[in-house]
Amino acid sequence: MRDYLVPAIGHLLVVRITGDDLRRYRLRLERGHLSRQSVRHVLADCRCLFRWCVDSGLLDQSPVPRKFLPRIQERPPDRLSEEQLQLACSLPDPWGFFCRLGAGTGLRWGELHRLQSSDLQHGLLVIHQTKSGKVRRVPVPRSLQLEIRGRVGRLVAFKHAQSISDYVRAAGVEGFHVHQLRHTFACRWLERGGSLAALQQILGHASIVTTQRYASISTDMIQREAERLETEGVPLGVPRNYEDTEESTG
Repeated sequence: MRDYLVPAIGHLLVVRITGDDLRRYRLRLERGHLSRQSVRHVLADCRCLFRWCVDSGLLDQSPVPRKFLPRIQERPPDRLSEEQLQLACSLPDPWGFFCRLGAGTGLRWGELHRLQSSDLQHGLLVIHQTKSGKVRRVPVPRSLQLEIRGRVGRLVAFKHAQSISDYVRAAGVEGFHVHQLRHTFACRWLERGGSLAALQQILGHASIVTTQRYASISTDMIQREAERLETEGVPLGVPRNYEDTEESTG
């Protein structure tokens, strides 16, 4: 509001704002220093504001035009490679334990930060304070269960995620950030045959559409699958009787 909306259209009464005013607002943002993704976030906040105005009775209908948000080119999840994951998880504690905990559960930073050892119940972590407000239960690998049972109280000693990211980057994992652990968990879950529906529940996504972004398997996995099929003699592309087919149709 302060940095973007008010400087652009703060001089207008809410009831006088039109779709054209908001289109000009979008152009102003796009011509500025913001990335396309940031422009989308700012406009999404603007759209929420006008929806609130309608819900509160300040407006009869929202002036936000259709297709108000810019399209964003889909990007693959920002995950760690197997080598990077191995390096991060093998770091000395408490950094290594945090990476193993994040990569083994797929929890968000805020959820990890609030975890207590008592939250582990029957092999599941019970997550009380979630983004959706709903309690959910997350499975924990056996090796990680043993580590958690050997601890008392809060599991994550760090106050800020940035301090973890700085250390792991300095240790050799270039570009590391804490949320990569969540992306890595999700990708590895599907690559190992886990279902999309179960992953949605584990990650706490309200819509399975959000979870589907992890369904695009990695290039390495595609290559391994192609090599496996080739080894097993499964024909890819040209049929085995290609020459006979060519003669018969020639």
